[in-house]
Amino acid sequence: MRTYLLEKSRVVFQASEERNYHIFYQLCAACNLPELQNLRLAHPDMFFYTQQGEAPTVDGIDDSQQFLDLRDAMSLLNFSNEQQKYIFQVIGAVLHFGNVEIVPEKHESSKIESDNENLPIVCDLLGVEEAQMKKWLCNRKIVTVREVLTKPLTHSMATFSRDALSKRIYAEVFNWIVQHINKMVIPTEKVLNFIGVLDIYGFEMFEVNSFEQFCINYANEKLQQQFTQHVFKLEQEEYVREQIEWSFIDFYDNQPCIDMIENKLGILDLLDEECMLPKGSDDNWCQKLYDKHTGKKHFSKPRTSRTSFVVHHFADKVEYQSEGFVEKNRDQVNDEHLNILRASQYEFIANLFKQPAEPVDLNKGKSAQVKPLRGVSKGHKTFKKSVGSQFRDSLRYLMSKLNMTTPHYVRCIKPNDFKKAFDYEPKRAVEQLRACGVLETIRISAAGYPSRWTYPEFFTRYRVLMKPKDVNRNDVRGTSEKTLQKLISDPDKYQFGKTKIFFRAGQVAYLEKLRADKLRAACILMQKTVRCWVQWRKYQRIRNSTIIIQKYARGLLARRLVKYMRRTSAATCIQRRWKGYHQRQKYLHIRKAIVTIQSYTRGMYGRQRYTVILREARATTIQRYARGWMARKRHRKVLKAIILLQCCVRRMRARRELKQLKIEARSVEHHRKVQKGMENKIITLTQKIEEMKEKSVKAKEQEVTIQKLNSQVIVLEKTQVEAKEATKRANEAETEIERLRRELGEVTQHRDKLATDLENIRRQSEEASKDHEAESAKLKEDLTEKENQMKEQQVQMEERMKEEVAAIRQETAKEIEEERSRHQKLLQDYNRMEQRCENLKEDMLALQSAPPGAPPRSRAIRTDSNEENESGYGTLSTSTTEDAENIEREIMEQGEELASMDMSVFLKLQQRVRTLEKEKKQLQDLMDKNEDNNKNIASTTANELQVTNNQLQSLKEENASLKGDLAARINDLVTLRASLQGGSGEDEPMAILTKQDVGINTDVDLLPDLSPEVEEMSKDGGLQMAYKSLKMTNQSEEPFTKHVSPSLPPSPRPGEHQPRKRSWSLSNLFAALSASQSSLQDTVHKYGSLAQTHNDMQVGQIILEKEIEALKKNHEHEVQQLREEMDKLRQDNERQQEIIGQNLQLTPEARVNQVAQHEISRLTNENLDLLEQNEYLEKHVKKLKKQLKAAYKRVTQSQHESISSAAPSITSEASSMVSNSMAPIPHNHVNEAQHPSHSPLLRHKEYQILGMLEYQPHDEQRFIKSIITDFQPKHAEGHLPGLPAYVIFMCIRHADYMNDDRKVKSLLAGVINGIKKTVKKHFEDFEYVSFWLTNTIRLLHILKQYSGEENFSNQNSDRQNEHCLRNFDLSEYRQVMNDLGVHIYQMMVRIIENKIQPMIVPSMLESDSAGLTTNKPTGLRGRSASVSEDYETRHVSIDSLIKQLAAYLQVMSKHGMDPELTKQVIKQCFYLVTASTINNILLRKDMCHWSKGVQIRYNMSELEEWLRSTRMYDMGMEETLEPLVQVAQLLQVKKRTVDDVDLICETCTKLTVTQIVKILNLYTPDEYEKRTEVSFIRKVQARLHKRPDPRRETQLLIDAKHTFSVVFPYNPSSVLVTEINVPDSFSLQFLRKM
Repeated sequence: MRTYLLEKSRVVFQASEERNYHIFYQLCAACNLPELQNLRLAHPDMFFYTQQGEAPTVDGIDDSQQFLDLRDAMSLLNFSNEQQKYIFQVIGAVLHFGNVEIVPEKHESSKIESDNENLPIVCDLLGVEEAQMKKWLCNRKIVTVREVLTKPLTHSMATFSRDALSKRIYAEVFNWIVQHINKMVIPTEKVLNFIGVLDIYGFEMFEVNSFEQFCINYANEKLQQQFTQHVFKLEQEEYVREQIEWSFIDFYDNQPCIDMIENKLGILDLLDEECMLPKGSDDNWCQKLYDKHTGKKHFSKPRTSRTSFVVHHFADKVEYQSEGFVEKNRDQVNDEHLNILRASQYEFIANLFKQPAEPVDLNKGKSAQVKPLRGVSKGHKTFKKSVGSQFRDSLRYLMSKLNMTTPHYVRCIKPNDFKKAFDYEPKRAVEQLRACGVLETIRISAAGYPSRWTYPEFFTRYRVLMKPKDVNRNDVRGTSEKTLQKLISDPDKYQFGKTKIFFRAGQVAYLEKLRADKLRAACILMQKTVRCWVQWRKYQRIRNSTIIIQKYARGLLARRLVKYMRRTSAATCIQRRWKGYHQRQKYLHIRKAIVTIQSYTRGMYGRQRYTVILREARATTIQRYARGWMARKRHRKVLKAIILLQCCVRRMRARRELKQLKIEARSVEHHRKVQKGMENKIITLTQKIEEMKEKSVKAKEQEVTIQKLNSQVIVLEKTQVEAKEATKRANEAETEIERLRRELGEVTQHRDKLATDLENIRRQSEEASKDHEAESAKLKEDLTEKENQMKEQQVQMEERMKEEVAAIRQETAKEIEEERSRHQKLLQDYNRMEQRCENLKEDMLALQSAPPGAPPRSRAIRTDSNEENESGYGTLSTSTTEDAENIEREIMEQGEELASMDMSVFLKLQQRVRTLEKEKKQLQDLMDKNEDNNKNIASTTANELQVTNNQLQSLKEENASLKGDLAARINDLVTLRASLQGGSGEDEPMAILTKQDVGINTDVDLLPDLSPEVEEMSKDGGLQMAYKSLKMTNQSEEPFTKHVSPSLPPSPRPGEHQPRKRSWSLSNLFAALSASQSSLQDTVHKYGSLAQTHNDMQVGQIILEKEIEALKKNHEHEVQQLREEMDKLRQDNERQQEIIGQNLQLTPEARVNQVAQHEISRLTNENLDLLEQNEYLEKHVKKLKKQLKAAYKRVTQSQHESISSAAPSITSEASSMVSNSMAPIPHNHVNEAQHPSHSPLLRHKEYQILGMLEYQPHDEQRFIKSIITDFQPKHAEGHLPGLPAYVIFMCIRHADYMNDDRKVKSLLAGVINGIKKTVKKHFEDFEYVSFWLTNTIRLLHILKQYSGEENFSNQNSDRQNEHCLRNFDLSEYRQVMNDLGVHIYQMMVRIIENKIQPMIVPSMLESDSAGLTTNKPTGLRGRSASVSEDYETRHVSIDSLIKQLAAYLQVMSKHGMDPELTKQVIKQCFYLVTASTINNILLRKDMCHWSKGVQIRYNMSELEEWLRSTRMYDMGMEETLEPLVQVAQLLQVKKRTVDDVDLICETCTKLTVTQIVKILNLYTPDEYEKRTEVSFIRKVQARLHKRPDPRRETQLLIDAKHTFSVVFPYNPSSVLVTEINVPDSFSLQFLRKM
């Protein structure tokens, strides 16, 4: 379709008794619908644009019903619901625009009142800023060479600007609808024939005629000229060409009138010239018309007016008012209005006013494609065409189109001017016939020869009227002339031309009558013969039927006789068999009775014998238990007496031993002080340990009991319903059992009376057991049945849960896909935000160039470039405080309004939510691990306590062995103490040894007599040196413990007592003991002379005392913790008992609700605890990092000092231990300390490759330009795929290593903006786009791989994990990089679509690669020879399409694109092939036949073969191609029987009902086929209506513009960054490898 001069003036003005466009009234009539509530419409009289004509309704037309029909039509043409919503939204905005009242102000300006209610509605519906629209409706921007000025508009100019914008909006929507319809209905392949329908303008003449009537009448002049040439001139030319006698008739030729309008210095030319003048007016233009055209035949000047002119058209004279001609011809809309609309937040509205591309030649491309005309872009105002010029060009194109076709005319006559039925005005009809030239046509036709036949057509048609002897097939013309002379006697009634015979009016009807009479006579003769033959055939059928009846009657009688004989024989046989059967049954019955009696008798005797045996066995069991109980009682009594005796004996011996020990202890006063109370403390300690063991065992038993009770409660809850349905016998059995339990309780309380009451209880139990055996058996059967039912229900529940889990998984996957598509839609909305930012920049420039006296802006405007800041919303901080400060800083800088619009804040919050969810998951995993570890705490604690007890016992034994040596070495100890008291304060060696946190397990066998050597060392000063070395060793252990501390279990929160802490404290104690012991042993080993001379007995005793004190403190702390745990367990037990009691009283529904509430509160508390613990750990990690840096500085200083000290080996060991514990310290420091003389080895370590690239800050732009902006993909050929991404990451890693956040931010922002600029610059080059998509995704994977996160680093090698980032979290930049990859992917898909879209239909439907010759569909007439060569296109086959796809695949493979991403691109291409092919089949009847189905199947096999050869074929590709395969099967399947209906319904599952029915209706049979019956189509339609989704089944066309949401699966690289070398071709010599 094409529009010629849309009457936009009707939108803003209507004459009396006229209506605006129908859509306005239809929307107002349907304003109560829910989907139209947001338009806020009302009655048409409430709007200025619909109340001027004062005719809101038309009799006989229901606007609301018309609106529903309109929506159905739009849905049929594949207008989506969202597109319909936006169309109605824009039209509603136009209605409200008319009610925006502009008020005049002083100094020739205007304004819009702030209380105007319609302007906010308009801005809301259009998605634009109200302040911008309000400003530019009353102002205009004037751009000069040096400045930009803002000029206020007068009231009339502002009103005209408002109306012009309304007309422009309506015109753009109208043109978009025409474009969309053209896309849906127009074929995309070469068309040889088409039928065009032109709705021409009617000749208009009103009281006031303006620019629109002038253009309409000008179009009628052109069409009348074409009609004249076709009817008058061509008619006479044909008479001349056929050389028949004809008298020429004069006719009216309107070419002079057309020349006066469109030639140079014509009316339109003068109008365009006046429009180009700055101060052009209607009066000046009208005066020019008077000067140029006065005196011409078709132009005249009115007598009473100087602002109008008269044009003499072919129909009548029309007087035009020149007012408004110039402005309407300009059709000028303020550019600021268009910029505001282009920045709309709605994509549909922004696309309506986007910058159009360069105009394309209308005659080039597809033959039947016609589109609405558009104006040129705003950047070429000086070359913008006027409305008259555009209309003139479109008319020329229309005339060229008409001249290339064979026109046929349909004239519509209006019977009256009042729209009344059955009211005919002859005068009005004659005027219309004369105006359209019909009367002139009738006059010429009546005077000439209206009917004509070619000689072959005449011969073929009237062959029946010729005599056989006159027929000569070689001379068709002579035969026709002879026949016509015989049939028509008057020669004036016809004439013979060169190729045709011309007839006067009525002669062809006479010939048709003669032909019909001749055919009727022949038909009667044929009927007579046929009726005779029919009667003879009827007689023959009657005769044959009689003979057959006789034959069957005789056969029936014979069969009856045979049947009687067979029945007699059969009855005799049956009697014989029955008698034998009866006697056998009688015998078997007697035998069965005898066997039954025997079996019951034997069973009775067996049961009696079994009862006797059972009673004896039970009596034996009771005796056994009674005797066992008595024996155990006697054994316990004896055992108790023996234990008491042993305790007394042992107590006596212990007192003696204690007395002896006290006597021995008094011998040495110092030893008595040291060992005072040690034995009692150890004994009490062991007793307390045993008590705690018993308590822990009891606690475990209580926990097991609680768990059992909980499980029993759950089982009772499940079986409670079943217990209520138990029978009365079960209740009686329960009461009897309860009574027996009470009796047993009484028996246990009165054990002395057990012997006397045992017989009574035995008799009662035997009697009760007899009564309850039967009941127990029944109860067992009932229980087994219930158990079976429970198992069946459990299996059903498991199956149901599996189905629900599968459904939930599918729904989750669908929600993820929808979320991904919504996120990618958000990226497209970001482009519209860029347009809004450009508008704000223009306002800022206007303010900067404004004069000094201009008023300031009311709010601040961002002056930074959007391109520079579009990736700057990433942050390197993981703290919520820093994020909040950044957001507050942005609000202060940009203002609250812009900060609310900035997408960065939204993405920050979204990223923060993701981070918190991830941390919550990690903490939850940590808590699960802690719960698993807590299960083994009790056993571990017991083992550790046992080990501690053993160690104390060994220390006690060693202490006893040392007592014997005390007397002999007292003198040596006194001398040693006197020599060691020379030091003071903290530097005293013995004081340091006694201040150890834990003691050393001294080995007495390794400590010989050291007194002489100690004296020598004290004199020489060697002991002081050994003390200094030991002190340095203790200092070196501090950073080591700090380094190890992060790997230790996290400390619990305050107030929370965990059993795990006891195991950690004990393990920490033994670790500290072993570390101190190993450090002291190493020191003693280094100084062997001291170890050989020093007697360490006293030191061992002091250390042993410290060990015992430490163990005592730990034990007290553990006892306190165990008490608190016992209290807590006791409280939990009581609380659980209360809950169990309450649950037993509650209903099952209330019980479930209570459990759910308890679980929710517990999970909430755990979540809060985990968050607090996470914050504590983050602070602790930061603190440890600072301590590590400080420790590294101290260690480096101590290393330099240790080189010059007297003990280099000890210092080197300390420094090596610290350096090995620090991650940032290179390992070469240890080698340097151990080998101080090997300097070449040190230099070799300095040049070790670290996988980093360093550059100076001023080289950053140079780096981005070399690696991104000016980089060509051919430079990367032959190198590692994605090498630029690796180089960029190596630079990022160096900035992270230096802890330079500014450098990281600047580099990442520059990389992202550089990639955007590059792909925008080469947006049509597939190689560039593919290359940077590959590198962007590779950089994204590298940032994930080296982020240090656990889920990504699990797949790395140990060497790769060493290269992870240390200081910054780039997760938000990864999100930006992911969005950039989505943007580049969509750009690449558009490039592929633009390339292969024209190739799809020729290759899939038109090319004959399979060697089939498809028949041309019937009913289409051949095209005339006037078709131009512009419609011819080159031949495209399926091989061409595959070759193009292979080229794209080769480029992507060459660049190293991920295979999964490549499959997504190929899948999108095949979806486009499927959608375009099916849409063309649905819209073209010539494509719906059997041969075309075979051809499609062949092409599909070629595509599938190519996919398999490239290893791209999978289930996704198969699902994409499945609809096209089903279309081919539908074209090939038979369409006759009910089985065919079932086959079609089972096969075509991917096609909708509308598509299947459409193909069946369009199906054209081949030469040997029959047409598909309507009943068959109805059967198929009835079967298909049972499908579950009726809304989807109404869709006809497939959305070819649909794009699948892209996913970038994580694909880590095995390449080490230390192995990467930068080629010289990259021009990156300024980078330095670390």
